[in-house]
This record gives sequence, structure tokens and C-alpha cells, in this order.
Amino acid sequence: MSNRTVIHTEAAPKAIGPYSQAVVAGGLVFCSGQVPIDPATGELVPGGIEEQTHRSLRNLKAVLEAAGSGFDRVLKTTVFLQNMGDFAAMNAVYATYFPDNPPARSTVEVARLPRSALVEIECIALA
Repeated sequence: MSNRTVIHTEAAPKAIGPYSQAVVAGGLVFCSGQVPIDPATGELVPGGIEEQTHRSLRNLKAVLEAAGSGFDRVLKTTVFLQNMGDFAAMNAVYATYFPDNPPARSTVEVARLPRSALVEIECIALA
């Protein structure tokens, strides 16, 4: 596809597989899931679901900004939780990043996430 742009930023963790941090096509930004890895160290951030949700969202923000977008342009997110018991705590942090007119969202519990993270968040946004 020639009408797509691959996005890469050092401000978010490097891809740990054969995928791009994001792809821009058709006026949309498709962001790969971000786990709570500190891009400076390459390590999972210490702490629980709150700290991990903050880091995942900061990583997602960096990718969106590298694509010329931002949280105010997010249309849909998907949140993957290792434990649905963490939903309320994750949701409280998430709400601080989307205080007005939040995007559509799905939240699902999964058996395991990369690096045994507690949360992973992906999104689709306007470019």
C-alpha cells in the first residue's frame, strides 16, 4: 500500500515484534497496543495497575503525537486487562486522559499480555 505512513518514535517503546507503533492511512491513525514499558529503560514500569495504565497511556500519547494526532482525536480504544478486577482502578486513571467527550471503548480480560503486563491499550484516531 503506497498510501500509508509507518510511524516510529523513540518516545515510546520499540516494537517487540514484526509490527509498527502506528500506521496512518485514509485519514486515520491505527496505533498498536501499548504496554507499560518505559521507553528509556525498555523495562516494565514498577507498580500496580494505576502506574501501568499511566505508562501505557503516556506511550500511546507519544505515538499519537508522532503521527500528528492526540487524545482529543481518538475515536476508539481497546483496553486489554490481565484481570477484570483491575477495571475500576484502570478506569479512574483512563478517565483523566479523556475527561471530555471520551472515545468509544472496549475492555476485555485476557489470559496474558506481553512481558506479563497488567494492561495494554490500543486506539484508532483521526490523523
